[in-house]
Amino acid sequence: MASRSSKPEPAPEVARLSVREGGALRLAVLADTHSALHPNALRVLLALRPDAILHAGDIGDLRVLDELAGVCPVLAVRGNIDARRPGLADVLVVEVVSTEALILRMVLLHIGVYGPKLQANAVRLARAQGASVVVCGHSHVPFIGSDRGITIFNPGSAGPRRFSLPVLLGMIDIGPNNFQLKHFECSSGKLWAPP
Repeated sequence: MASRSSKPEPAPEVARLSVREGGALRLAVLADTHSALHPNALRVLLALRPDAILHAGDIGDLRVLDELAGVCPVLAVRGNIDARRPGLADVLVVEVVSTEALILRMVLLHIGVYGPKLQANAVRLARAQGASVVVCGHSHVPFIGSDRGITIFNPGSAGPRRFSLPVLLGMIDIGPNNFQLKHFECSSGKLWAPP
């Protein structure tokens, strides 16, 4: 009987972001824009002054990324509605570094959770990459949580409203020794918390 060998998964692409002087970095996080970024999202982003933007997929028309790039650099992954295009990975490992050390490692992908739990493939990937955070989209449901020792962050959708879900973007504020996750309303720019 012949043995079946499976090909190893290709290593995900890695992007490095350096903290500013003083050790801080602010990352805006968007997902599920579906070709139609909320009309006020760019104003909110400009007011929040991120250093970079992470887009967790279902971009739709890639002009959305061009609009976001007018605010600051953008790192994006492909969602299930996005065509295969060069330069758009399925998974991206994002490393936040200072001149001295690695501060935070995150996995950015589109589909990573089932309800409040990480999917098994997301857990395997995060552990294999030494990542403590998984950033994902797909559900349009804003979420901050933890599963099996890994922090989960879904910014919700910054595109067309789905059902009665809020239209939001996320923010990751990184300091020398910690990080904070938040959601902001695209319409008002106000901090959002679940009711």
